[in-house]
Amino acid sequence: MRYYIIAGEASGDLHASNLIAALRQSDDNADIRAWGGDLMQQQGATIVKHYRDLAFMGFAEVLLNIKTIWHNLKYCKQDILLFKPDVVILIDYPGFNMRIARFAHQQGYKLVYYISPQIWAWKKNRVHTLKKVVDKMLVILPFEKAFYQKYKVDVEFVGHPLLDALEQYKWQSEEIFRKKNALGEKPIIALLPGSRKQEVSKMLDIMLQMTTEFPDYTFAIAKAPSLEPEFYHQITRNNKIQLVENQTYDLIKYAMAALVTSGTATLETALIGTPEVVCYKGNALSYQIARRVIHVKFISLVNLIMDRKVVEELIQHNFNPHTLKNALQEVINETGKRRQILNDYTLLNLKLGGSGASKNAAQSILKFIMPD
Repeated sequence: MRYYIIAGEASGDLHASNLIAALRQSDDNADIRAWGGDLMQQQGATIVKHYRDLAFMGFAEVLLNIKTIWHNLKYCKQDILLFKPDVVILIDYPGFNMRIARFAHQQGYKLVYYISPQIWAWKKNRVHTLKKVVDKMLVILPFEKAFYQKYKVDVEFVGHPLLDALEQYKWQSEEIFRKKNALGEKPIIALLPGSRKQEVSKMLDIMLQMTTEFPDYTFAIAKAPSLEPEFYHQITRNNKIQLVENQTYDLIKYAMAALVTSGTATLETALIGTPEVVCYKGNALSYQIARRVIHVKFISLVNLIMDRKVVEELIQHNFNPHTLKNALQEVINETGKRRQILNDYTLLNLKLGGSGASKNAAQSILKFIMPD
């Protein structure tokens, strides 16, 4: 079978790579062409464009790069027509993939959307478009199934693929990890400032101010695969803070706490079991627009899934050195706050239903394109 997969971000690359591995277990002749990243390529996909050339964050940034985005859309459509896939599989990335979904439907291709756009948070009217153009919706958050069923969309909850990724991860011992990364013996605080240049620039400057507030801790930055070390060095101003590359899960696991930019990393940190403070600061214009169009109580997946506040969220002006210091102090102290977070993480795991999402998704896709 011929599969055309589109993932536009680091998290999509991870989930799509696990999906590809699961597809190949059942389809020895799988021919996969994709927009994605290194992890998908390692599973045998032919990468058309890397996600590092696709990720534009926020409303203002999209407007500034609109010409590039339209060029990429045109190129993607032409590439799909040339490849003639048996199925087009879209992984999140709604701004781009919603347009490709309409095109693929018009051209008569079978279409599966794996990992739903967060239309339950904003632009709910897009559910009507998805209902018209998507043949199968595979969702990874429990509450998404009920949302789509309300609109009579063909939907299946397959579980969350992060549980697969964590189950398959080859963990290092703490001793080896610390030695490899020159992290010494002090307790670690992990900094996860995001994967795009715009967000890292905004987040890391404030996060780094905690190094002088907590001198008894070692701070380490999780380097995004798509960004060069030199980019971080410009922000850290030759500070000796360590960059940890391709070992983010180990960094989170062996950290006492983590400061995490909103996104998939907030859920990864919770599933690994490290208390965190969720941080977000965007372009001022983008933030003002978002406030008016996004209607959810929380920005972190942890709190959204639990439908209550589990981890602290510091957003925009509330993300500053003073509030961050107080929030970090709460989660590193062996107090009721820290214990409650860890107890809630256990409940979060139970809500997500265990591992097997990638296999479940692959089986659903294969059954859809090759029905008995």
